[in-house]
Amino acid sequence: MIAHALSWKSGIGWSKPLASLPPSADLLLCFGQSELLTSPQGPAAELRRRYPKAVAAACSTAGEICGTTVGDDGLAVLVLGFSGTRVRGFCASVKSPPESERAGAEIGRALIEPDLRHVLVLSDGLAINGSALTAGLRGSLPADVSATGGLAGDGARFKRTVVGIGDAIGPGQVVGIGFYGPNFRAQHGSAGGWQAFGPKRRVTKAEANVLYTLDDKPALSLYKRYLGELAVDLPGSGLLFPLQLLSDSSEETGLVRTILAVDEEKQSLTFAGDLPEGQYVRLMKAGTDALVEGARTAAESPGGPATPGSRAAILVSCVGRKLVLGGRVEEEVEAVLKQLGADVSAAGFYSYGEICPGGFSNSCELHNQTMTLTVIGEVA
Repeated sequence: MIAHALSWKSGIGWSKPLASLPPSADLLLCFGQSELLTSPQGPAAELRRRYPKAVAAACSTAGEICGTTVGDDGLAVLVLGFSGTRVRGFCASVKSPPESERAGAEIGRALIEPDLRHVLVLSDGLAINGSALTAGLRGSLPADVSATGGLAGDGARFKRTVVGIGDAIGPGQVVGIGFYGPNFRAQHGSAGGWQAFGPKRRVTKAEANVLYTLDDKPALSLYKRYLGELAVDLPGSGLLFPLQLLSDSSEETGLVRTILAVDEEKQSLTFAGDLPEGQYVRLMKAGTDALVEGARTAAESPGGPATPGSRAAILVSCVGRKLVLGGRVEEEVEAVLKQLGADVSAAGFYSYGEICPGGFSNSCELHNQTMTLTVIGEVA
């Protein structure tokens, strides 16, 4: 396998000459600012023209990761070529969150073949219910096929995200990339570093990923009480205080859910994933040291034997982590790459949600506020 990571910035251009890259590639992964991805004369289109036979997938971001560098309003790219692995891409449309499970199932059915080994998922970050999307993937993929990826970002604006394959890049799409063949290997890890605080509150009214009441009190007004003066900056400020979702009042650890939108009239909060009625939630917060340590832990998680030769790492970290880390944001990326080793070409993005198996199974879940990574390679 060959793997090259490169970036593009306005006023600077590509971090390495395109002429220095291999003459052919099987997969392009482009993460970056929406206009750079969609412009027919932009840098992403230039790269697609250089590799017309490659599966070219694109995803807008809340920040781009290339090597140990984190940037905004540019591009981060992985150029990948395989010796014994086949790559296929499929794009499903999703107009609103209720269509999310159908989109996940459609991707799974479209990509499934006997030698499918892994699916990388890049999804619209706003018109989606990430919990339902991963449920559709779980229901359509064989148990031995893993799935990882993330939800596209739009900085802290929450206005418009774009995803696509080739030149068909826009909102309301979910991309699945299938990797096929016995030589392919994918390892994954995910960790947070957030700490829960305050009382546990019961979800008393919710519809899928829209939360209306906690302990029979309006969810938005209750949440604003915790945020204090930060409430005026919702939904962006909500990234600093996600909710931990617990199956019962005695549970101490669970999935994390991030706010995507608020509705003042209905006093509701919309999250990236479901909050089932009867379960419990608790506010979370984090310091910079804890987040960096969480990122390092994620890099320890990929199981199985190390893949020899060239490897590529796809890093997907939550925009909430980026906001908390501020000027220290590159420290979490450095911690990951130090743990993975020097032979890894790495790129990725800051997201509105991360997709990764939980625990020791291949069954993918939606995560929020985590550093999630997928390390891919081939064996002889």
